Amino acid sequence: MKRVVVITGATSGIGRALAESFAEDCIVFAGYRNPDYEIPLKKISSNIIPFFIDMEKTSIIDGAAVFIKRQVEKVDLLINGAGCVMAGPMENMPMSKLRKQFEINTFSHLRFTQKLMPVLEGGRVINISSMASLGIFPFIAPYCASKRALDILFNAFELESLHKIKVVSVKPGVIATPLWGKSIQINQDSIEGDKSYERQMKFLARNAAKNEKRGLPVGKVVELIRKIDANKNPKPSYTIGVDALAAEIAAKLPQSLINMIIDYGMKKKGLK
Repeated sequence: MKRVVVITGATSGIGRALAESFAEDCIVFAGYRNPDYEIPLKKISSNIIPFFIDMEKTSIIDGAAVFIKRQVEKVDLLINGAGCVMAGPMENMPMSKLRKQFEINTFSHLRFTQKLMPVLEGGRVINISSMASLGIFPFIAPYCASKRALDILFNAFELESLHKIKVVSVKPGVIATPLWGKSIQINQDSIEGDKSYERQMKFLARNAAKNEKRGLPVGKVVELIRKIDANKNPKPSYTIGVDALAAEIAAKLPQSLINMIIDYGMKKKGLK
């Protein structure tokens, strides 16, 4: 019997590449939000079953879990991959954007996992976190905090659970995915409307556009996750990419020193 894998954020980037890879030997429930992606997902493989999920709407998250539970008795692997980036200076950050960041990147994944527990017992959860969870990256603090919260909450999930759930956090560095282009679109109000930090936000947008092309190939992340899946006793956390490794090392420094390094870097780039 084929193993069952559930992936959120399966329409592009890492999620899409994971769906393609796991569909070679598993039944894959591939999550989408935009209906335009349903048919393209089906065309990848007969092993892919698309399902609709909106990470901002609890009723739809619950419905997606019901859809899966009605079709399978066991989910072997859940990959929480959906996410977004909210950018802007904390001084002017609207609380609505901050809540949206946590709703999509953190709370939705926890709720979806909770709702799948009847079929996930004894299974494994892999969260696509980020090197951003290891520190403070100026002007994307909501993203950093949401990923850090994701790691902490799910680490507690595993420690507390009586249902033998194994949780693994994968923290990539900069990856060449459409996430960067989407982040520019979703933050147009800050990029174009925040006159007090106009220079900084335009720099952030230019950098995001570069990241979409110069980042590590998504295939490298897929290779790592396939290895984690095959490992009987994986570590709780993995970083991938030179920049992610550097962030992991830097995170061990005193906060005052980290702040000095970041402050120096911002001044060198003309952001302060």
